[in-house]
Amino acid sequence: MIVVESGEMLNIERTYVRNGLPLASLMEQAGAAVAELATKIIIQNKLKKVTVLCGKGNNGGDGFVTARFLSLMSDVTVIIANEYPATDLGKLNFEIIPDKVNVLSFTEKPEECMNAVNDSEILIDAIYGISFRDVLDPFSAQLISYCNKNTKAVKIAVDTPSGIICNTGEIPDDCFHADYTVSFTTLKPLHVLYPSTDYCGKVSVARIGIPQPLIDGCTYVMKTTDEFVETHPLKERKKSAHKGTNGTLLSVCGSCGMSGAAVLSGMAALRSGVGILRAAVPEGIYPIAASKLTEAVFVPLEQSNDGLISINSFDKLQYEILEKANAILIGCGLGTSGDMAELVSAMISTSNKPVVLDADGINSITMNKDILRQCSAPVILTPHPGEMAVLTGTNVSDIQKNRYGIARDFACEYGVTVILKGANTLIAFPDGNVYVNLTGNNGMAKGGSGDILAGMVASFLAQGMNYDEAAINGVYYHGLAGDKCAEKYSPRTMLPSDMLEELKYILK
Repeated sequence: MIVVESGEMLNIERTYVRNGLPLASLMEQAGAAVAELATKIIIQNKLKKVTVLCGKGNNGGDGFVTARFLSLMSDVTVIIANEYPATDLGKLNFEIIPDKVNVLSFTEKPEECMNAVNDSEILIDAIYGISFRDVLDPFSAQLISYCNKNTKAVKIAVDTPSGIICNTGEIPDDCFHADYTVSFTTLKPLHVLYPSTDYCGKVSVARIGIPQPLIDGCTYVMKTTDEFVETHPLKERKKSAHKGTNGTLLSVCGSCGMSGAAVLSGMAALRSGVGILRAAVPEGIYPIAASKLTEAVFVPLEQSNDGLISINSFDKLQYEILEKANAILIGCGLGTSGDMAELVSAMISTSNKPVVLDADGINSITMNKDILRQCSAPVILTPHPGEMAVLTGTNVSDIQKNRYGIARDFACEYGVTVILKGANTLIAFPDGNVYVNLTGNNGMAKGGSGDILAGMVASFLAQGMNYDEAAINGVYYHGLAGDKCAEKYSPRTMLPSDMLEELKYILK
């Protein structure tokens, strides 16, 4: 599925109208879609009282249509949040609200409105739509604040929770805290970007009558990974396949005190199907890692006094890269030092095989980012927001405010693929294309989850996938494994190692 910015969505609607199709039909179907979701919730939970908050624009018009449909089965109140409808369609649908619907103006009767909000079992937000670009007006801000305090009500947002800027996901002041958001036609950036995604709840996309050719021909900013995975299924292996034909991965990971990172990434690589895992680790952790990774071939390396791989190991690693490996994973639990920075840069600049840089592999090149341009093979970076902040010389807050732009710009500037981890992980490619992943959950926010992702992506590369296939499949199935674990255990109790078990069932 594509993700479309507000301006392009409005262009699609204008083209729809220029083709002689009625905009009123879109509003009718939009309101019907919201009412359909609300009806399911009403029936499942045996609810009665619904309040619809409406603004002066066409988003308010969607709310009036929703109220009309829901009045057939529920006690419905409509609250005019700031001004009475100002658009032709808004006025039309306001005028045909059934008499049985209680209509209140917050500017005229604030106490009655607050009482209605307090008594409501479902609150539907149709105040501001995707064109919102500023801060909430004082009346809407007060009303929304009161709605958010009603913890018993199920909250549904129409296209977007009011108070969120569509194209960036920013929240200048406050916003409606939705349990569900019904987006129309396509996803918008606010539905997948941080911090707005925290306030959208469960997002669904309703098709409201715009012809598919108009959608296919539009300019989008992102795609979701699920459609790519559906059209690029994992290839079946030949009956004659053997370990050599299934790829060899060189994993340069681990240090004193961080053997677990090398083990988790290695297990993930093996579970993801690589034929041979050659685990290059400091000799000091070799006994620990070997007792856990029994299927790996180990390459014990000389280590420095601080328990890291020694710079003297470069010749041995270069041989492994050039002669043995199909792909290289660098960084999980690797540790950082001046010598390590030199070693990582040397491996990247001389590699003729695809490279995945994770964790300390990324940290080791922050002072020498231009080395990324010297690798003759694809490079994939898998930073979390903190590592991305160090890499770009900014801070985590700035990264989270502009995840899409920062990931895309870095990928384009340095010719690499960036997997920016976090809620709805982004995958930015050197050509400017960006994918957003919708699998995964907050139970994966534990040390070790990133090691598993790095191992999976590197494994897919070693097996011969193109860099885009490896990155997207790795992120998608990593999140799917997390979702299966959350269902089986809970987000609070699940562990990254549980995800390894799930890979046995989802990677077929």
